[in-house]
Amino acid sequence: MRVLGVDPAAAGPTGYGIVESDGRRCRTLHYGALKVTLKRQKECAGAALQDVHARVCGLIEEYSPDALAVESVFTALNMRTALRLAEVRGVILLAAAQHGVMVYSYAPRQVKASVAGHGHADKRQIQLMVRALLSMNETPEPSDAADALAVALCHLQTEQARRRFGLPDQDSSAKPRALRAAVGSTGLPNEIRPGSATRGGLPRILSTR
Repeated sequence: MRVLGVDPAAAGPTGYGIVESDGRRCRTLHYGALKVTLKRQKECAGAALQDVHARVCGLIEEYSPDALAVESVFTALNMRTALRLAEVRGVILLAAAQHGVMVYSYAPRQVKASVAGHGHADKRQIQLMVRALLSMNETPEPSDAADALAVALCHLQTEQARRRFGLPDQDSSAKPRALRAAVGSTGLPNEIRPGSATRGGLPRILSTR
């Protein structure tokens, strides 16, 4: 399974990351962050949204992800920031819909708990945990990209748990038949989860049957 994780931002860079899993281990295919320049933002009101949409479309076309995982809007944000974030999420959802890719949303605390073991992890902790879980040679930078990789990992863990225990798909009613068949044909019998006692006290991916 291949997942495109996206960490939308109201003002800063929008992070993105492609993670692929064979059920036993995960690997990073690509990651980065889109920073829209101030000059570009002044061109027109929707310039930043246009650039985010174009980048997500480009990633989908290049890597053909099976799903897109995105952080949901944090309810504690002020109204102005929440609205800006919702606009960015909107163009991300539009890009996915235009390419027939299913979208799954996860709350920030859910992503942190899935990757770091608790919902109050800071950005540095997330970066280190993502590096460990994906067996990366270097810490992913910027932190926005690491957050996007964490969202992708969260979805992979959630999806494998769903299949392992036979839970219903949260968005099954909206899934196209072709995508439903594709998802059903990929077997992921193993579980990705944080492990114990590894180098530097960081978790690892354990495979179980």
